[in-house]
Amino acid sequence: MKKIFVFFILFLLGIGKSEAHSSNYKGIKLINMDVFRNGKLIGYSNYFFTHGKNTLEVKNYTKFKVKLLELTIFSISGESLEKYKNGKLISYESSTFQNDKEKYVKLQFDEVSNNFVIEGSSFKGKASADALIGSWWNHEILKVDKQISPISGSVKKQIVKFIGTEKIKINKKDYILDRYKLVSKNNDLPEDKRLDFDIWLNSKNNLIYKILYNRVGIWEYRIKNFEID
Repeated sequence: MKKIFVFFILFLLGIGKSEAHSSNYKGIKLINMDVFRNGKLIGYSNYFFTHGKNTLEVKNYTKFKVKLLELTIFSISGESLEKYKNGKLISYESSTFQNDKEKYVKLQFDEVSNNFVIEGSSFKGKASADALIGSWWNHEILKVDKQISPISGSVKKQIVKFIGTEKIKINKKDYILDRYKLVSKNNDLPEDKRLDFDIWLNSKNNLIYKILYNRVGIWEYRIKNFEID
């Protein structure tokens, strides 16, 4: 059970393209998301934005616990920093404690080779410039076929399909959102390692409002609030 939790939560903490298209997020200051399991609030994943003339920095703080019979069976506490210049990712660092075990990523963009150089807790090597650090603030996640894990640095492949436009309720308010399905590209993966996520995007402001999946319980990331200048 713990291995299943680990795989899917690490995926939820981020998926990922090297371009953030920061102009789409001009003026945004923060995005706060609540994390639920089986309808119970268990934590948060919050993003804070700093805009420069041609730069963007995004800090993330994520923390939650899963308890069973008053015992903590899974916990995440982490923070990260993404740096973009002219809309392109130039560096990324993260430190995450998963069940008190540290995982990390240090990434730099190499202009000479046009690749990312990655030093992570589970991967050390290069990734092509069309990969994206996984982040739920970045709607470009829905346009790419591979992502770099923000927790360990591993590179994964994915398929994203547009399902349709739906009216859904979030925090007692109705929204018209675009629904997408994100699944593993490799169907030969063991069932407990396959990606199977429903994602709802507000196309008017390019913000992801909801992420839902079912794996040893119903998990949901739900936008709580955001601020734009």
